[in-house]
Amino acid sequence: MLKMIVKKELQNNIFSFRFLVAFVLLIIIVAITVFILTDDYVKKVDEYSKRQSEIDNYMRNYAHFNRVGAVIMPSQPPLPFSCLIRGISPDDENVFGEFNTDPLPVMFPLIDLTFIVTILVSLIALLFSYDSICGEKEEGTLKLILSNKLSRVEVILGKIIGGILTLFIPFLISLAIGLLIINLNRGVSWKEANWGAFGFIFLGAVLYFTFFYCIGIFISSRHHSSSSSIMTSLFVWVLFILIIPNLSPYVASFLYPTPSKIKIEREIRGITDVGRDELGMKLAKEKELEMYRKYPFLEERLNETEFQRRINEDPIYSKAYKELKQERQKAWDEANRIQSEKAGIIRRELNRKEEYQTKLSTYISMLSPLSDFTYLARDFSSTGMRNMLYFNEIEREWNKAFSDYSEKKRASLEKDNPAIDTWNTPVDMSDRPRFKYREEALAGRFIWTLPFFIVLILYNLIFFTASYVSFIKYDVR
Repeated sequence: MLKMIVKKELQNNIFSFRFLVAFVLLIIIVAITVFILTDDYVKKVDEYSKRQSEIDNYMRNYAHFNRVGAVIMPSQPPLPFSCLIRGISPDDENVFGEFNTDPLPVMFPLIDLTFIVTILVSLIALLFSYDSICGEKEEGTLKLILSNKLSRVEVILGKIIGGILTLFIPFLISLAIGLLIINLNRGVSWKEANWGAFGFIFLGAVLYFTFFYCIGIFISSRHHSSSSSIMTSLFVWVLFILIIPNLSPYVASFLYPTPSKIKIEREIRGITDVGRDELGMKLAKEKELEMYRKYPFLEERLNETEFQRRINEDPIYSKAYKELKQERQKAWDEANRIQSEKAGIIRRELNRKEEYQTKLSTYISMLSPLSDFTYLARDFSSTGMRNMLYFNEIEREWNKAFSDYSEKKRASLEKDNPAIDTWNTPVDMSDRPRFKYREEALAGRFIWTLPFFIVLILYNLIFFTASYVSFIKYDVR
């Protein structure tokens, strides 16, 4: 009997006009979106490759330690999954780079799989389910079905299973077309981890639209007319899709306010810039006076030629000058340390408060299934907030490696020539440590996204149970 109800629900849905519209709409939108995002990914890969070549060329010809930090900053290469999900990345230049040349990509960003699932598919799910119960009551078919010795349990299960299968068909076909477009492009190469991540995202999408179908069934079983059911369904959709996710940051900032970031950054800049220079010059002057008392001949004013001759021919002068440089450097290092500690205390406190506010906002937004699926999809595709944290971790590892390399290299240069300006002299850095981005392991991404899966599953169980209980008590007369 259950099989018969499922088959009937499938037939009624598949041969309906709304199924045809949903089917065509999904195929067209997914195909166009994937084609555009794939083309965009290939262009970004080419641009990234050219940018890396330009950096290597600069490093071969003009590298010196005072300027190289801004040139070889770690950057994330375009990810293959951006053919489906745009997301965000630590390298995202939309806010500054793209807006300076063309504001439209910022004002009207391209849609992606996350948008299609969260907005389009959720609406389709509600449009298929809002009249599943009350609509049949209006037509008189619900009373007829239950008079044929069919239990209400079989009817509600059949409707839910049949409806979900109806949604599954166009969604699966449209995704298959999208994946075909990606794999036909020679500039895109998906690895096993990408396919594994896609499998989990697909599972999350199924849970997501199942949730909205169950909501539609629940609302339908609480109303006795299709017109009132559709209005309630749209209200619930707006609440879950628009209101909760968008209000969550403001609610979090109201419950746990943080200081103005602009004000804090201005204060930190004053400490690490003007404050550091003043303290550095003061400490360096004190060290210089000590060295002049120890080596009076260092106070002599020499031109460049005479200075180089004394450095090369007078071991005592060379040793004294090297000691003077070391003392000056110690003074500036001490100034940097003192001011950095002051700035670090302020920055850590701000970061602590911001992290707490972000977590609070995330927890509040998780009341919406849209947020749960968005976090899940972007974190699995390495285009979400988790990847930014992960990128920061591997960036810190590289910064430590390059800092150690820089110290050793400058020490070697100074050993060969004590008078050299190690910060502003061009240096061969072909042996420098290279930054290599590697995506986080799939297992790590799964553990991180597990709470979002759990919330979606709980939501499905809650509204499936609510649908079942409501239909059991539903008056079909």
